[in-house]
Amino acid sequence: MTLRKSILGAAGLAGVAALVVGCSSAPAQTAPKTDEKPAAAQIQALFADWNAALATGDPEKVADRYAPNAVLLPTVSNQVRSTRAEIVDYFVKFLKSKPSGTILDSHVAVLDADDAIDAGTYRFALTQDGKPTTVDARYTFVYEKIDGKWLIVNHHSSAMPEKA
Repeated sequence: MTLRKSILGAAGLAGVAALVVGCSSAPAQTAPKTDEKPAAAQIQALFADWNAALATGDPEKVADRYAPNAVLLPTVSNQVRSTRAEIVDYFVKFLKSKPSGTILDSHVAVLDADDAIDAGTYRFALTQDGKPTTVDARYTFVYEKIDGKWLIVNHHSSAMPEKA
């Protein structure tokens, strides 16, 4: 390559770079991220909020804990619930047993400032046919922070396959 071609090539690249930079309408800025990742304990506390909604006995209040596009794979129903109406319907029936949950084992994965997963096992105290009973189950709650509020976008719960 000759010196002349090298100089022309360098000048051409400089011109393209100047053109690209000159076309920018504003100086390049990186906005600092203001939201920090939540602590695992904050995500675990979301279960207490959900459990408190169960304690009200109001299926609408429980459904308020779910995002509009949430999917519920419930413990005691074979039907996948993917609309608010279906989620409310599930809790109308489930709340009749006066459920109260206790986390037995929790594993939280905070994905970013707005997304987290809590998976583990829980035990529900229920009243069935007037008699107290318990059911142990596995769970996964996937949470998303929407408009500043943590909501459930996916909830899977299934009874433990083996007796403890």
